[in-house]
Amino acid sequence: MLVTLEGLDGSGKTTVWEALYDAYPDAVFTREPTNDSWYGEAVYRSIEDDDADPLAELFLYTADHAAHLSRVVEPALERGDLVISDRYSDSRFAYQGATLERSDRVDLEDPLEYVVDIHDSFTIPPDLTVYLDLDPETAAERAGTTNKFERAEYLETVRDNYERLLECDPDRFVRVDATQEPETVLEEVSGVLESVLEGSGLE
Repeated sequence: MLVTLEGLDGSGKTTVWEALYDAYPDAVFTREPTNDSWYGEAVYRSIEDDDADPLAELFLYTADHAAHLSRVVEPALERGDLVISDRYSDSRFAYQGATLERSDRVDLEDPLEYVVDIHDSFTIPPDLTVYLDLDPETAAERAGTTNKFERAEYLETVRDNYERLLECDPDRFVRVDATQEPETVLEEVSGVLESVLEGSGLE
């Protein structure tokens, strides 16, 4: 089973992801962008470049996702492992869709749909996606606005894209209020995951 954690920067995804280690010691914990490949290294370099070409950046992320699937996700799922990923393809749809929408470099009728279509032929859809919902202003404040993806105005567009994704696939997504205390957020996420795993017989 593939479980993904999604949300704006500052929503607490990584904190939840790390806390789940103790509860699921046999699971495969992974993340995107990856931090153990040259694909991921290229993505992190582009994140720090305010002038990165939006299309080039999109395809760097897409290449990293493709490599992540072949190196980590697919082998783990074939073994029957539980995979828990801190960010996955939905981050690409929401964030790179927002970047393309705000760019003068390209003229796309629907940037979000464009990014989704690029991934459609090769990505593996998650079985469950936990969306940690947080308003853009709080997200930017928590994240510290340290790079171009952490600014409130930009995150507003990202959040709108996430809402579209939730609307299109309501059975896969579970929304958790990320404005709550961290302990409460973790408790809710743990409850959702436990319930889904019980239903699938994987617990």
